[in-house]
Amino acid sequence: MNHLPEGLAEFTASAGWADAAVEPLPGDASFRRYFRLVRDGTSAMLMHAPPPHEDPAPFLSVARWLTDNGLRAPAILAEEAAQGWVLTEDFGNDRMRDWLDENPADERAAYEAAVEALVALHRVAPGPFAPYDMAVYQREAALLTEWYCPAQGLEVDVAGYAAAWEEVLSPMLARQSPGVTVLRDYHAENIMLLGGKADAPQGLIDFQDALVGHPAYDLVSLLQDARRDVSVDLETAMLLHYAHHAGVADEEFLADYARLGAQRNAKIVGIFTRLNARDGKPRYLSMIPRVWDALERDLAHPALAPVAAWFDANIPDTLRFARGAFAA
Repeated sequence: MNHLPEGLAEFTASAGWADAAVEPLPGDASFRRYFRLVRDGTSAMLMHAPPPHEDPAPFLSVARWLTDNGLRAPAILAEEAAQGWVLTEDFGNDRMRDWLDENPADERAAYEAAVEALVALHRVAPGPFAPYDMAVYQREAALLTEWYCPAQGLEVDVAGYAAAWEEVLSPMLARQSPGVTVLRDYHAENIMLLGGKADAPQGLIDFQDALVGHPAYDLVSLLQDARRDVSVDLETAMLLHYAHHAGVADEEFLADYARLGAQRNAKIVGIFTRLNARDGKPRYLSMIPRVWDALERDLAHPALAPVAAWFDANIPDTLRFARGAFAA
């Protein structure tokens, strides 16, 4: 699908980039498409997020808030939100994921810098975004019972699933206020290394779904990455690195990290199943064993006992991905 969207030439002309070469770039799991515009040795990034499937307004809002608060979102060069067009600063090609594929010895330095970027974000008062409340957590967790369980031919206790999450998440929500800005997809494929080295400043992308929630959420996204293996040793070291710089080192924070890890990983199993079943994107199925492995580790925490008991009662061992193969 490399044809150019309708309206691209008109937008680039109005933005002053009419004579630029247009290079399509790989997309993500959404309906958004990305292009690099190149002319005279300079470049810019073009995002097409067309209505009704997408709306670039949240991206623009969060990008400007991040920039206003000293964080490194791409500068907005031009936009026509109603048509889904946004032209931004080009952060280059050094995604953290790709950089570490080529420079594995730099892994710890890159993750330390990514954790420190989160510390900086969490020192800022939360942005004017909607709350990450129980309704959102429940809706996301329910993606597992809505998509994964039917795909596996399982009839499960849906009401009991919701009740277990209510019991597990309620203590965390009582401690969440006032919260921090949560980017929600903070991982190695959405972090750009801007200085051509592992400890370079972190460029942030794919943050349009930001909410106000718990500081452990983006740590989970980073350290229990659905798309890249992060060793348990590195995960532990980076949790300690965050605790040292953010001044949190109590057992409640680690319990909340496990709570959010289980919630996020259950959601991702559901989303990746949906991407295959509904959207014809089977490549995400290969990532589910990694996600399920992290989910099993989270469920082992005592704070997850009600949810772990539900999994034991409803998901057979043969379909627990850390233990068996996925039936696509």
